[in-house]
Amino acid sequence: MFNIKEELKKLPNKPGVYIMRDVNDNVLYVGKAVSLKNRVKQYFMKNNKTIRIEKMVSLISRFEYIVTDTEAEALILECNLIKEHRPKFNILLKDDKTYPYIKVDVKSEYPNVFITRKILNDGAKYFGPYTNATMAKEMVNFIKEKFQIRQCRNFKSNTRACLNFHIKKCLAPCVNGISKEEYRELINEIIMLLEGKTDKIVKKLNEDIRSASEKLEFEKAAVLRDRKNAIQSITEKQKMSNISENDIDVIGVYKNELEICIEIFFVRNSKMIGREHYFWDNVIDMQEDEIVSSFIKQYYMEKIEVPNKIMIRPELQEKELLEEWLCRGRRSRRPGED
Repeated sequence: MFNIKEELKKLPNKPGVYIMRDVNDNVLYVGKAVSLKNRVKQYFMKNNKTIRIEKMVSLISRFEYIVTDTEAEALILECNLIKEHRPKFNILLKDDKTYPYIKVDVKSEYPNVFITRKILNDGAKYFGPYTNATMAKEMVNFIKEKFQIRQCRNFKSNTRACLNFHIKKCLAPCVNGISKEEYRELINEIIMLLEGKTDKIVKKLNEDIRSASEKLEFEKAAVLRDRKNAIQSITEKQKMSNISENDIDVIGVYKNELEICIEIFFVRNSKMIGREHYFWDNVIDMQEDEIVSSFIKQYYMEKIEVPNKIMIRPELQEKELLEEWLCRGRRSRRPGED
């Protein structure tokens, strides 16, 4: 039989993860510690505990622990165990939606642009997430219409162009209507558009328009002019004048006596591209920094794209540890980079 008092004496003064279980062996809580001995003992001491912690401790039948070499390793293990067991007394992200990304399969002979909800390590370039699926669809439709790249999902050479070519919705690479080099130039412009580098695109289009006009290719110049105007128009809709950083997530917390809301805004290349929000109604007695730390660990655990800056209000006790972990994630989780 598990004797809590005796087991507390055996705890090592080392970093690791602890797991609290109830009488039915259900996982109540998963936490990490610099010193397992000091941290776990605190739960069973007569000190000022929050209502949530007091309730959890009253349900603990036994605990177990896993020793790690560093606190950083403990953080990663903690995140994995929370995801696996979804303990009742941990902060849990309830919104499991997978948001769409725009994918450019740059490794293809004639790359395509489409929406996906799966991010693979396949050498493609991914842009997002788009929390508004309609916005992502509108962007892809805009790209296909203005750049006239291929519409077909599976490309193959053909002897006759499809209807999209005849109605001027595709440049028909399938029948060599455009060279690979020219098509690649279009894809590079599309990537710059998705990256927010519209000034470079407009500058290049102005040069191309001037060149086409000098060669008396007025129809081509008109197409380029329309593309430039459309890009400038869509860029104006995305501007957010009071943000200067390139890639940032802005996290805000609102608490009242009934619930807690975390809202996260995505800014990419100085443009607002979307937001998400999460609600909890059982963590009112938690401190704001504890809520934000728990959110960051779970939210960014499997994110492919980690921004170069995360803006938050509270000062976090785990700030340096989280920065180390997130920086490691930026180096190891980005797909499609040469």
